Amino acid sequence: MMDTRTQAPMTRANATRKRIRPRTIAWTAAATAAAAVLLWLLFAPEPVKVELTQVTQGPMQVSVNNQGQVRLHDKFVVAAPVAAELQRIEWHDGDMVRRGQLLATLSPLPMDARQRQEAVARLDAAKALAREAGLRAERAMSDMQLATSERTRIERLVVNEYMSPQAAEKALTAERASRAEWDAAKSRQQAAQADVRVAEAALMASDIAGNASGGKRQIDLHAPVDGYVLKVHERSARTVPAGAPLVTIGDSARYEIVADVLSSDAVKIRPGHLMLLDGWGGGKLLQAKVRLVEPVAFTKVSALGVEEQRVNVVADPVESLGPLGDGYRVEARIVIWSADKVDKVAGSSLFRVGDAWHVFVVEDGRAREREVRIGQRNQDEAQVLSGLAPGTTVVRYPSNALTDGVRVTAAR
Repeated sequence: MMDTRTQAPMTRANATRKRIRPRTIAWTAAATAAAAVLLWLLFAPEPVKVELTQVTQGPMQVSVNNQGQVRLHDKFVVAAPVAAELQRIEWHDGDMVRRGQLLATLSPLPMDARQRQEAVARLDAAKALAREAGLRAERAMSDMQLATSERTRIERLVVNEYMSPQAAEKALTAERASRAEWDAAKSRQQAAQADVRVAEAALMASDIAGNASGGKRQIDLHAPVDGYVLKVHERSARTVPAGAPLVTIGDSARYEIVADVLSSDAVKIRPGHLMLLDGWGGGKLLQAKVRLVEPVAFTKVSALGVEEQRVNVVADPVESLGPLGDGYRVEARIVIWSADKVDKVAGSSLFRVGDAWHVFVVEDGRAREREVRIGQRNQDEAQVLSGLAPGTTVVRYPSNALTDGVRVTAAR
């Protein structure tokens, strides 16, 4: 038989071991967890450094951008109506002239039968062009009156809330364009009438020069419009043939802006679209309205040597162009779509997966790939139709190192 005195100490030792075992297990578990965390910190991959941006809400524009230039809407070349001796021209490039001011003086040479027939034909042609210019001016006046009445009618409908305010703006733009066309048509009519007077004077002076027994007769050529001298073609005294250009005058009352764009972009542009002018040397952003998208394209070789089909887009300034003159360069942005309040994201955060657009959204320090639906796009931003809410943080310029669930951190 076992001694009861020996059994009692053994029972107390077992109880002590039972009390110590849970505590030992807890400490062992804690030590194991700490070691695991330490190993993870030592060997876990570093977070990928990325550039972050947010989905915002605000105005957005889509535009077609290219360089353009300012040019005079109307230029007039004063030419010698007959073969004559030209007296020295004292005008210089850039001089301002008024309508009717003397530009050049000619002493016609006697005409033979052939030259007289040519002078008569030029007079007939000048009269025909004057009649055409008069008819075009009448048509432009009728179009302007119709546009004015249409604008008045639409404004009444807008007041009565039968039409939107945008219709009134379009009617006002159409009226301004019609009025500008009328002014241009009147200028062309005045120039054509001046050509008739020059041709008549040339024919009369040549007849008198051929029949005169005394000194030579003279033909005075006058400025057809107010403007400034663009170029003096013949400055010195010399004999000039009939039709030789002498002075080119620009009508400073009206300018236009012309910018050539790709034909694939030209199909998106309509008359009345806003054109913003920048990069002309001043701090102010100038505005113009598209008047014409030329129906004929032309081939132009790009800086990379690629042949492109380009189309000229012509716009009229909405306000004064200030110091800009003929041939000045501008940066033209033709707005083809705009909205005052849209959800938008940086275009550099988007990437293609098949036919869909995806982004990486940052959630709890990890990048999550998400599909989004995109609307309009420009060179910097894209309109978000669904998939992202304003304020969401996304990754810009996602690299191949990014995958769904990878840890990321913001780059400095």
